Amino acid sequence: MNQQPIHPLTRIGHVHLKVSDLERSVKFYTEVLGFEVTARMGTSAAFLSAGGYHHHIGLNTWESYGGAPPPMGTTGLYHFAILLPSRKELACSI
Repeated sequence: MNQQPIHPLTRIGHVHLKVSDLERSVKFYTEVLGFEVTARMGTSAAFLSAGGYHHHIGLNTWESYGGAPPPMGTTGLYHFAILLPSRKELACSI
């Protein structure tokens, strides 16, 4: 196995999240956090950006519309962070 470190300029391009309620999720990411919708796929997906990138977050209901949260102890995405310029910016968002 090659154990070379990842290149220091490597960045995460985007993340896709399965959501149960697309409009509720879009509202949170746009109205609370300030992302912009860059594209939609009907009523099943939306793509959001900060700073003009094609999309940082993809939200879709392709296999999750109306779904419930996963049971405790199951695998899946636990956490991801969005870095805002300051705590004051976060407070103003909320």
